[in-house]
Amino acid sequence: MDTVRQAARRALEDRLEIRLAGEGGQGMILAGVILAEAAAIHDGLNAVQTQSYGPEARGGASRSEVIIARGEIDYPKVMAADLLLCMSQEACDKFYTQVKEDGCIIVDSTQVSRLPSHRAIAVPFTQIAQETTGRRITASMVALGFLCGLTGVVSKQALEKAVCDRVPAGTEEMNLKALAAGFAEAERLRGNGSEPVCT
Repeated sequence: MDTVRQAARRALEDRLEIRLAGEGGQGMILAGVILAEAAAIHDGLNAVQTQSYGPEARGGASRSEVIIARGEIDYPKVMAADLLLCMSQEACDKFYTQVKEDGCIIVDSTQVSRLPSHRAIAVPFTQIAQETTGRRITASMVALGFLCGLTGVVSKQALEKAVCDRVPAGTEEMNLKALAAGFAEAERLRGNGSEPVCT
């Protein structure tokens, strides 16, 4: 069995497909942009980001897809996700079948009560965000920090720089605090050097 981090590193040798999905207003599009810019601008990898919105401004389906690779990216869409982050039950129900057999599913247990698989890692991102910053909207930054802390797909420094470049002026400190909480939760989950397994 491979750990999450080992699987991500192996996939990155070719291409790593990541889907971030939730509801409009949860910050999934911004999270995807930040992840792609962290990879491409600050970590020197190749990355492409695409997005899709539901018809509603808030509450509708929203997803962001990020492809990261060391080599050339010849197709910009997720075909079968290596990593799936779900911030709503609807997103989880819709996308969990489109994950690779050895892929990883991460869900916000504050919002997702029905886990699709024993492979899913459930973390209360919204609850952590509320406790850390007092703002539920920062759950996307907590989740992004957790995802990257768990997999090592981009460096913490690159992610922090991309957050500061992209979040609204005046919210940098709050968002960095949320990001740090996500990294801390990944570290806590790994424990004494051990890492959770997605399979």
